[in-house]
Amino acid sequence: MGYVVDEVAVGEVFLQYFPLYVNRVLLGKPEGWRPLGRPRRRWVDNIRMDLQEVGCGYMDWIGLAQYRGRWRTLVSALMNLRVP
Repeated sequence: MGYVVDEVAVGEVFLQYFPLYVNRVLLGKPEGWRPLGRPRRRWVDNIRMDLQEVGCGYMDWIGLAQYRGRWRTLVSALMNLRVP
């Protein structure tokens, strides 16, 4: 059988016994820094977007890139699709 706990009561008890930690959490500044804005686009993201544009988003391109000849064939075929 579970107990129903009042969140305000728990907060008051925590504040009573651990005032330093509560104050640090509520009023303190975070350490370190985070970059602002959206995440930067990576080379891998560009490859995924290019494969999705031509309808090959499901392809295991990382495994295919391990074989230079097959990768070069794929890239040349995709480049030929883009040329109008």
